[in-house]
Amino acid sequence: MLHFLNKFKYSDIPLQISVLLLTVSGLAMLYSISLSNENLGAFWKQLVFLGIGLVGFFFFSFFDYQTLAKTNRVLYIIFLVFLTYLLVFGGIVRGGRRWIDFGFFGFQPAEFVKIVVILGLARLLYLRRGQINSWSVLIWSFAYALVPTILVVLEPDLGSSLIILSIWAGILLVSPIKKKFLAILFLAFVSTCGITWKFFLKDFQRDRVLVFINPELDPRGRGYNVKQATIAVGGGQLTGRGLGKGVQSQHKFLPERQTDFIFAASSEELGFLGCSAVLSLFLFLFIRLILIAKRAKDDLGMYISCGVFFLLFSHVLINVGMNIGLLPVTGIPLPFFSAGGSSMIVTFIGLGIVQNIAVQSKILRF
Repeated sequence: MLHFLNKFKYSDIPLQISVLLLTVSGLAMLYSISLSNENLGAFWKQLVFLGIGLVGFFFFSFFDYQTLAKTNRVLYIIFLVFLTYLLVFGGIVRGGRRWIDFGFFGFQPAEFVKIVVILGLARLLYLRRGQINSWSVLIWSFAYALVPTILVVLEPDLGSSLIILSIWAGILLVSPIKKKFLAILFLAFVSTCGITWKFFLKDFQRDRVLVFINPELDPRGRGYNVKQATIAVGGGQLTGRGLGKGVQSQHKFLPERQTDFIFAASSEELGFLGCSAVLSLFLFLFIRLILIAKRAKDDLGMYISCGVFFLLFSHVLINVGMNIGLLPVTGIPLPFFSAGGSSMIVTFIGLGIVQNIAVQSKILRF
């Protein structure tokens, strides 16, 4: 017990404060938006998921990240099995096979595999740190990320597959890789995008991109979501309409207002100033993750921290971008805000691992 308390005093308090403020803000918005249904079921479920997430956060805060990274091979195989199971036996929900239904909880393997990919890539680059500029390491790292990416694309879940590839690219960017490799990888990425568009994307996914470019192609269909989201964002003006008083969200003009478009609903109720405060909290969290990565006691901790940074940053960037009409709609949740158990739990697990990296680096310094 004394050993545990001794470690607890080395926790990164600024990280915990930012997580606390974002969590409270997300719950307040979800509660406000749920008022339109006269049913707070989504809010109460989110509280349950939050409880599970907090358990994961504190557990991994004091679980040695080096030991955890060594389990990546087993975890990787387990989640590949889960993803394959979905493709063969998974039931279709909202046009995709993304959830394994346990009755009380819909388990989404694509969310958890993001953490597994972070651990695996971090350990690979850490063990091969003297060979990072060899093609064997680069190809192996890409293959490691590509296999789950393909399985996720086939669900189909384009958004999560983009996140996995963003994690791979982000971790490589912070590694000592030469610029010529980055140029070649960029060309390979562009080629992959073209092949994915031609052979892997479903018609509705292509439509999302085309409608994003021109919402008037289908103003009452796929373009409806984008138009209503931008109306909600603009309707908040400077100070917002107030919690529970959003026209687009409370009158249900805004689709998926508790998940994909919760930022648009928040913008309408909180206004420019309120959403700027929320984005500032995210910025503070991102800065904290970068500082922890810089202070990590080894490259493994640095790579994992950066992986979690790119995981959360990609989620925020894509979700906010699609809410304000700058990116296509991909169904990516906003961390701490969007209703959803798997996303909430994975967010807290990732931050818990980073907290352990911070604890160990502080113990080493002191």
